[in-house]
Amino acid sequence: METNPIPTNTRTVQNCCWYAIHTHLKQEKRAENNLRAWNVETFYPKTKERRLNQFSGAATYRIKSLFPRYLFARFSVDQLLHNVRFTRGVQSVVSFGGIPIPVDDEIIELFQLRTDDEGLIQISEQFKPGDKVVMKSGILNNLVGIFEREMNDSDRVVILLATINYQGHVLVERDSIRKVVS
Repeated sequence: METNPIPTNTRTVQNCCWYAIHTHLKQEKRAENNLRAWNVETFYPKTKERRLNQFSGAATYRIKSLFPRYLFARFSVDQLLHNVRFTRGVQSVVSFGGIPIPVDDEIIELFQLRTDDEGLIQISEQFKPGDKVVMKSGILNNLVGIFEREMNDSDRVVILLATINYQGHVLVERDSIRKVVS
């Protein structure tokens, strides 16, 4: 009875783990590109930050790192640790007592599930039509309404407010509402 040995490339995939990579200042993208040149799988979580122009009040957006100076890489420590440590843009592999500490696959999967088509992590609460929401602040603080829809290319949403003598649609900032927990 003949047994086939496990191919080398399968064994290396099985020994791969995710590790947090500490990068040099503002060199996350450089480190990511250079690690990919070594055929190392990377995950660089980014988010979109909304800012208001102090003079015009217009909203502007900036893409920034979710964890400044960090990204994640999946590799076999036995085979690629030396290469990863000395990759341009990389300062170190996060370690304890000189031993790289793996990041749980479930944590990376959780972030990847929240990543949209543009590669950005969606942190804000997701609403769907019919969700019961409550106003978090302002003149409408604590009023309950029903989420209707998001406005195109905006951080505003339309909710239906129903008070004792009034029912109407209100356009509010997305950040000013939260889901009502039943």
